[in-house]
Amino acid sequence: MAEDLIFSEEEAEFLKELIRQNVDFMIVGLAAAALQGAPVVTQDVDLWFRDLADPGIQRALKKVGGAYVPPIMLNPPMFAGQAVSLFDIVMHMHGLHDYKEEQRNTIKMPLGRFKVTVLKLERIIASKKAAGRPKDKLVLPVLSDVLKTLRAKQE
Repeated sequence: MAEDLIFSEEEAEFLKELIRQNVDFMIVGLAAAALQGAPVVTQDVDLWFRDLADPGIQRALKKVGGAYVPPIMLNPPMFAGQAVSLFDIVMHMHGLHDYKEEQRNTIKMPLGRFKVTVLKLERIIASKKAAGRPKDKLVLPVLSDVLKTLRAKQE
């Protein structure tokens, strides 16, 4: 299963708890690409929330022993705690629409008995192109090849 490759039991439990709490979120970035079959490695999992003030986030964090650290000056908001140290909070995605618009561009991926919402690979590619960072440019050929393969399987 995908979660065995990417998430520890504690990390998967946090995602499942977010789902149990009905928190509206999606996995984005390279972790989302990996869940869709891209042979990529990432050091974090980017989570994009519809509303960071959703009380379900706090309840999910409490359940796994994590905490929310609000933004301070130039530091973005983040999570603290062993079960959530892998996760980064994304405030916006370069080159994409707002969260509500991008919800149309997601798919559900299995995570044990749950399904997580994941940004589609073509939107991840669009964001990486728009960001234009060297590390994004390096991974674009791999992501594009995976997208071609996925599309060919659908035909």
